[in-house]
Amino acid sequence: MTELRFATRLNSFASGSHLYWPGQKTKPTVAQMIERAGTVEGLTHLDLNYPQHITTDIPTMKQQIEAAGLRVNGVQMRWDDPKFKIGAFTNPDPNIRREAIELTKAGIDAGRELGTHLMTLWMGQDGFDYCFQADYKRIWEDAVSALREVAEYAPDFQISIEYKPNEPRAYAIFPNVTTCLLAVEEAGCPNLGITLDFAHVLYANEIPAYAAAMVARRSNLYGLDVNDGWGKRDDGLMVASVNSRATLEFLWQMKRDGYQGAYYFDTFPDASGLDPVREAELNIATVKRLLGLCDLLDQSEALKDAIAKQDAVAAQYIVDDIMYAK
Repeated sequence: MTELRFATRLNSFASGSHLYWPGQKTKPTVAQMIERAGTVEGLTHLDLNYPQHITTDIPTMKQQIEAAGLRVNGVQMRWDDPKFKIGAFTNPDPNIRREAIELTKAGIDAGRELGTHLMTLWMGQDGFDYCFQADYKRIWEDAVSALREVAEYAPDFQISIEYKPNEPRAYAIFPNVTTCLLAVEEAGCPNLGITLDFAHVLYANEIPAYAAAMVARRSNLYGLDVNDGWGKRDDGLMVASVNSRATLEFLWQMKRDGYQGAYYFDTFPDASGLDPVREAELNIATVKRLLGLCDLLDQSEALKDAIAKQDAVAAQYIVDDIMYAK
């Protein structure tokens, strides 16, 4: 059995910093957040935002992560500079667009030094806000051609698109699984794939397990952000805290499709001041429990038969017995 890998959002470990670093008046440094993440029982990896988390030379940062007993799962691009507000890969200024592409290549280079081969692209700045603001065909081609260039730059890397309907733009260039699959097909690169963020999928009014099945059918599922939400925004709540049945089906679908990546917790304990260590440990425990239930689902011939017949009542009885067994 493949060893389970659990990764998490580094910025979470700034939550409740006054409890971990009493008397400190400044925000915790990246090094301090890495140290705190290392206290999470069962955590194996971290994801780093590029360039925001690269606050020292790469060898020193790698040593800090290893000293915390962790490894790097992947690098996630963040085009936070104000110049990218109206687009990174789709910016109307060709010089700024080129800068975004080259910054992404630099992020890949940093990731390689850190020992990872996964680059996640959340293209939040690429989209539009108003009717008559954008030439839709042009920004689509700009986005796809940038993806192609980045993927061809690093054929040894998994380049993964993480979609989200909106925020910060009113409408994202890749708002759902369908547009991502189309972009991957048009780009035509074998190392290009998709990251599914559970809360984003809900926010896009999609069924998580169905989205996972479509990615497995047409592309590569390179990343998984496990979290939860109410479907109205990107809540980043603890795993299965709202939609436990949909989370179970989501994980079961990916298990059957052979997902081998990390379970990355894109959750926001800092939004309400939760202890990020306890929150991460609960997320890990929850995923382990749900994966255990997935094993029981695999063993149920009755469930397979009910699904084959699309017998919703029988299927719910069976899943109830597994989820709520005494």
